[in-house]
Amino acid sequence: MSANNLSSGTRTVTDSMGSLEVPENALYGAQTQRAINNFPISGMPMPKTFIQALCYVKFACSDSNRELGLISEAKAEAIQTAAKEVIQGNHLEQFPIDVFQTGSGTSTNMNANEVLATLATNLTGIDIHPNDDLNMSQSSNDVIPTATHVAASIALEETLLPALQHLTDTIEKREQELADIVKTGRTHLMDAMPVKISQELAAWRAQINDNIERLKDTQKRIQKLPQGGTAVGTGVNADPEFGRLVAANLATITAIEFEPMDNLFIGLSSQDTALELSGQINVLAASLMKIANDLRWMNSGPLAGLGEIQLPALQPGSSIMPGKVNPVIPESVAMVAAQIMGNHTAITVGAQSGNFQLNVMLPMVAYNLLQSIEIATSASIQLADLAIKGFTVNTQNIQKALDVNPILVTALNTVVGYEKGAAIAKEAYKSGRPVLEVAMEMTDMDEVTLKQYLNPALLTEGGNPSI
Repeated sequence: MSANNLSSGTRTVTDSMGSLEVPENALYGAQTQRAINNFPISGMPMPKTFIQALCYVKFACSDSNRELGLISEAKAEAIQTAAKEVIQGNHLEQFPIDVFQTGSGTSTNMNANEVLATLATNLTGIDIHPNDDLNMSQSSNDVIPTATHVAASIALEETLLPALQHLTDTIEKREQELADIVKTGRTHLMDAMPVKISQELAAWRAQINDNIERLKDTQKRIQKLPQGGTAVGTGVNADPEFGRLVAANLATITAIEFEPMDNLFIGLSSQDTALELSGQINVLAASLMKIANDLRWMNSGPLAGLGEIQLPALQPGSSIMPGKVNPVIPESVAMVAAQIMGNHTAITVGAQSGNFQLNVMLPMVAYNLLQSIEIATSASIQLADLAIKGFTVNTQNIQKALDVNPILVTALNTVVGYEKGAAIAKEAYKSGRPVLEVAMEMTDMDEVTLKQYLNPALLTEGGNPSI
């Protein structure tokens, strides 16, 4: 719902720049309304996960100010009561500001300050000021990057890493189920030496496991927070202990091991760690696209393509061709991967947009990073549950291709040499006969020996296939 459609009536509010009208039942005030008026750009507000993380930060900041004796117990509790409301998913329509706004995210910080101040006052009867109370010891310049790290940390820990683990578990189960099926391997999309389907799957699983390890390595940096740097990184107007207390309080609230950054200037002036995390997700996107494309090729046909597997039939595939069924989940995953790659490019540009003591593309970086985490999570689950978990193997097609694969002659290289092997392969291609039959004609090796060398199952084990 648009902020300007919250109600038909309006009320007059004021700030340091003067007065203006806001919707009558809006919880926000003048600074939010100015941002609504100034940035009708995309219609995309900051993500729910970011707004909730921002409220976690406000909760922790109020608790830290209370511990330092800077705010009363009653005011801290009032702020926390309001923050809990939003964290639980309420009042999200009160955060309408477009992602393409002021580069520091000041508009979104003040939006949160105004909404939480009004909520706290309404819920408790205690007068809470958006700047003096909600923004105490803070600046938008440290709050917004802190909220980005908090939101990304929560999403990584609670959604993306579990989704990737689910994907690897699903792949591993299929490996065990398909352990004995041998197929034609392919390089350059051309016939190559045989592999087991389980070996293909194991490679996918290793890719995802590597991605999990990369993400876990970045976790220790994304969980470091710049809160306490305030306006430029020096910590002006904040107690020297404030950043440490905020990180500790956030760790208590979220059960994630947050800690202060070693250098607060970095957290304000750059987005290096957000970019690093985006880079890890970009690698994941490449892995997901590779798996998705393998599935599409293996499923192709079913009659005029490879036809090695059949993906679950999920929906009609054509508005004009009856009976057509398409690989919709791999296609969806491939598009997700492309979107993540685009997001990473935008985040790369954003991360280098730190001018002196402040990065000025913070909202866009946060938006794209959180979107990448969200869609990677969903795509990984769907890929596991609606594609990999349920595909069936067309063993007849696989065996037919394997039986006539001339590249099996590679196994004879150590016995007959490359040139003779090439001649056997060319004749097998030309005549359309199995390589075993041609090799029996063109070498002095007996059938039993040749079968030993050319056994596709043995060839998947590597090494020298000689007996």
